[in-house]
Amino acid sequence: MDNKKDRLVRGTALDGRVRAFAVRTTALVDELRRRHDTYPTATAALGRTVTAAAMMGAMLKGQEKLAVMVKGNGPIGQITAESNAFGEVRGYVTNPHVHLPSNSLGKLDVAGAVGTEGFIDISKDLGMKEPYRGSVPIISGELGDDFTYYFAVSEQTPAAVGLGVLVETDNSVRVAGGFIVQLLPGLTDEEITEIERAVGSLPSVTALLEEGLEPEEMLRYLLPDAVIMDELDINFVCQCSRERVEQTLVSLGEKELERLIEEDDQAEVVCHFCNEAYVFNKDELQVILDQAKS
Repeated sequence: MDNKKDRLVRGTALDGRVRAFAVRTTALVDELRRRHDTYPTATAALGRTVTAAAMMGAMLKGQEKLAVMVKGNGPIGQITAESNAFGEVRGYVTNPHVHLPSNSLGKLDVAGAVGTEGFIDISKDLGMKEPYRGSVPIISGELGDDFTYYFAVSEQTPAAVGLGVLVETDNSVRVAGGFIVQLLPGLTDEEITEIERAVGSLPSVTALLEEGLEPEEMLRYLLPDAVIMDELDINFVCQCSRERVEQTLVSLGEKELERLIEEDDQAEVVCHFCNEAYVFNKDELQVILDQAKS
């Protein structure tokens, strides 16, 4: 595994008419692989999704946060990722034990795992009464193309999205990362063509990361005049806690809590996002039941 710290850079190019993000997510994706015991194809699909989510989180401000759900018709089931403006990311897949034969290019068959039919749903909590929601159909299942399509359709911003995860023979993550280049109003046709050409001729994200390129070098590879505005550390952070799980148990209601005490003598709640197990014994459940009654 690449032992460098996960980080994201945000930059602009062509006098602010292009906005761009590049990120290394190797440690994040390997942490998720370890926690969820994902097989290589599932690791790649989850890794690409959380990488996109990390960059989209960096587009937010303050306490805003977002959730990405990839709901395809492939064997992996749903991929869920959440992120915020502080570089905190978490994610999981319904079926982590999915590994398929390589595709025709000799690469991990992410589209086969995700499926080529379904939707990508994105929900942004912007501090309003209702979250902003956007949804687009899956067009390839490879995810980079699908997020590119999301920006064009749902956010009305032409963008190029590159995502990559390289898995070692021991199933650990060798490198992971990605970029998003957003085209803002005011670009000439020639400038757009030049950016499209640069994106089209770019080696894969994983090849650049394997060469040792830092995120800012990846941006300048795409946009030679890129000006780096700021950077952000990317970390796996789960918001679950024993207190939150207690609240979940309270919400089950008195009848279900009484059943757990009488029949099971305990309750075990496992967080989807981090796979941590919280165990409550009979006495602790009784305290929670008393809370639910009051």
